[in-house]
Amino acid sequence: MAIEKELLDRLLAGRDPNEVFSRDGLLDDLKKALSERILNAELDEHLGDEREADGPGNRRNGHSKKTVLTGTSKMRLSIPCDRAGTFDPKLIAKYQRRFPEFDDKIISVYARGMSVREIRGHLEELYGIDVSPDLISTVTDAVLEEVAEWQNRPLDAVYPLVFFDAIRVKIRDEGFVRNKAVYIALGILPDGAKEILGIWIEQTEGAKFWLRVMNELKNRGLGDILIAVVDGLKGFPEAISAVFPQTVVQTCIVHLIRHSLEFVSWKDRKPVVPALRAIYRAKDAEAGMKALGEFEAGYWGQRYPAIALSWWRNWDHVVPFFAFPESVRRIIYTTNQIEVLNSKLRRAVRTRGHFPSDDAAMKLLYMVLNHAAEEWKRPPREWFEAKTQFAVVFGERFVSQ
Repeated sequence: MAIEKELLDRLLAGRDPNEVFSRDGLLDDLKKALSERILNAELDEHLGDEREADGPGNRRNGHSKKTVLTGTSKMRLSIPCDRAGTFDPKLIAKYQRRFPEFDDKIISVYARGMSVREIRGHLEELYGIDVSPDLISTVTDAVLEEVAEWQNRPLDAVYPLVFFDAIRVKIRDEGFVRNKAVYIALGILPDGAKEILGIWIEQTEGAKFWLRVMNELKNRGLGDILIAVVDGLKGFPEAISAVFPQTVVQTCIVHLIRHSLEFVSWKDRKPVVPALRAIYRAKDAEAGMKALGEFEAGYWGQRYPAIALSWWRNWDHVVPFFAFPESVRRIIYTTNQIEVLNSKLRRAVRTRGHFPSDDAAMKLLYMVLNHAAEEWKRPPREWFEAKTQFAVVFGERFVSQ
């Protein structure tokens, strides 16, 4: 609804334009006036409802003062009261000291990786609000209930692609700072939409851990995964075969290449990459095996023998890659989706040093991932061609939903 020009002129009359948007300027005055108008309207409605239910008796009984935090300032409101003390405003409840927008602002900057101390300085510098670290922690801790609900939400029946990956974070546990793995499952739905299926924190990985994760996903409604792309996660193939026996387990080619380059000196990396490309771009598994043999016998394979050993060791889970058409291979190989998530997580984790508990780590990671998911507007570019191939290769498994 457009605001009348005459009303704007009256509001701006005699005001310094530079102070309109500043703290305690026109916007804050309007917010205070509108808030108090809403509160009075709420009380009128409350008193009207009580008169209809119980007859006359309850009425207005002055005002009380309350200081509340908004997204831009502290605001002192005049809260209307009733004689019976039954009025509980919806805009700002009896014991509420913060507008929802204030909590949202804290959660937003926390999700971008700012520490509690940085958030406190940020609010003080921009808005002149002095907020205690305990208040910031209270706001962010409220997210834990949301995390638990999110982690147990129902899932779709079919995910053509699920990427499983991990990053390492430092978490204090039993008096010691330990390196723990944060595992993330990113699913691609049949229409190409992306969805984070869950987050798990574990110090060690293995078949038992992955079996628990797979059963958790199945209990939440996931009936089938067509292709699971993993980064050499120990015990994963056995666990996923036990729960989803038809799923194709594929080693992430990008991670395999990166692991190979860890054995290569910096100056040799540029020529080694094309030599490896001949392996994973071969027309079929037989040609890929031949290319790997040639690489092993060639100059770079002799200079860095650990590379070929790494590929042979993972070959059973590289082979499925060759059975798919180029369009499907491309989306399996192009793991930008999970890489972008990992980069955001690492950036947020880097500012922390270490976390005081698993819950503290889970809280931040969830908010970072949730913030990233809000930016997803469209399916991966490669998906439009790949989904047709999925329908041909997997038949009814792809369309059954």
